[in-house]
Amino acid sequence: MYDFDILVLGSGPGGQRAAIAAAKLGRRVAVVDRWNMIGGVCINTGTIPSKTLREAVLYLTGLSQRELYGQSYRVKDEITVADLTMRTRHVVGREVDVVRSQLARNRVTVLTGTGRFLDPHTVGVVDEAGHERKVTADRIVIATGTRPARPASVEFDDQTVIDSDGVLRLERVPNTMVVVGAGVIGIEYASMFAALGTKVTVVERRERMLEFCDLEIVEALKYHLRDLAVTFRFGETVQAVERRPRGALTVLESGKKIPADTVMYSAGRHGMTDGLCLEAAGLTADARGRIAVDERFRTEVPHIYAVGDVIGFPSLAATSMEQGRLAAHDACGEPVSRIHDLQPIGIYTVPEISFVGRTEDELTAARVPFEVGVARYRELARGQIIGDSHGVLKLLVSPEDRSLLGVHVFGTGATELVHIGQTVMGCGGTVDYLVDAVFNYPTLAESYKVAALDATNKMRQIALLEQ
Repeated sequence: MYDFDILVLGSGPGGQRAAIAAAKLGRRVAVVDRWNMIGGVCINTGTIPSKTLREAVLYLTGLSQRELYGQSYRVKDEITVADLTMRTRHVVGREVDVVRSQLARNRVTVLTGTGRFLDPHTVGVVDEAGHERKVTADRIVIATGTRPARPASVEFDDQTVIDSDGVLRLERVPNTMVVVGAGVIGIEYASMFAALGTKVTVVERRERMLEFCDLEIVEALKYHLRDLAVTFRFGETVQAVERRPRGALTVLESGKKIPADTVMYSAGRHGMTDGLCLEAAGLTADARGRIAVDERFRTEVPHIYAVGDVIGFPSLAATSMEQGRLAAHDACGEPVSRIHDLQPIGIYTVPEISFVGRTEDELTAARVPFEVGVARYRELARGQIIGDSHGVLKLLVSPEDRSLLGVHVFGTGATELVHIGQTVMGCGGTVDYLVDAVFNYPTLAESYKVAALDATNKMRQIALLEQ
């Protein structure tokens, strides 16, 4: 009756996993995407390029080795955009090949072009030449992702005034930069350019950055970024950005004026649903282009699913992958469990931040008692070896049942380290497991034992006083 059992719009993390999961279950599956966007925004313009750029910055600047070899240490004195993008192009090319290979190996049909709904079961796929092919499917998964939000009042030119996508198209590393927005993307790029030697000013209308993170961890990052000559303007709103022959002038509502070579707007993301003709399928999107779904990732039209950034929070590649897999299983009538509550958050600043579970502020507001255990990299042999004296791992422990309530990491390898705590929490383990466990020496993972001992010693002292 239909051309395909499952049709997926978008080949990013969510769409790719949905397509492959359905193919593994023996369904006829097709994916729709533009020829130059296989792998989605994640691989082509978002997560993979930005994280590869970060690695190139860390290597070429020698920033992570300056603790050992001095503040003047650099691998390359004059770092160009070409130096940075060479590594990015290589990694992106390899990742696209991997995605194409996985889709082909699982016999997923790739329909090249952009898709739009003609009716609830029919999608028109328009190729580069403008020819439209009609495709029908029993179940449809929307995984079109997002693009950087561009305020109508801002004139973007991809050189002087840019968004996060424009970073990859810069012709040179700017001497000065204004970053508007202190969210994840804004702070990631602010830290990268600061590491390159760019004088960065961050403008944020709220009173602090990364409000969902642990305050102590954020303060540690802020201290480190100030050490890299980053200036913060919190509680400030941009009134106008005036392009000039030699750069741009950012005018704040308070009257301050900030000159810079480049202004980067990080004003959130907008769902790429504009061209989908959702109304033809009986669907709608909100003002930010996001589609509402239920706990099974079904839209208001039951046979149409949506996953990934296009459905909003948490808008992470990792969660998008799991959403795609679960949606595909549900669409195929297979039993699935709901997505786990313990979702790790990774922020690829310089240095990294990662956490899982609740923060001190959340626990305090909920009146949940907790004890804090801390391990500092400078007290670990591995920390001395790699030259990271800033890093810290913090455990939040329940004194009642000794369970882990939160794990917060700042420093080298934070996004890897956090998974040890995530696993202990997910399996219902306690701080005592970390106290008794043997970790390789010297490693950063040893920080878990140090922090666990710190927390248990504090709880022991309280218990002695209460006797």
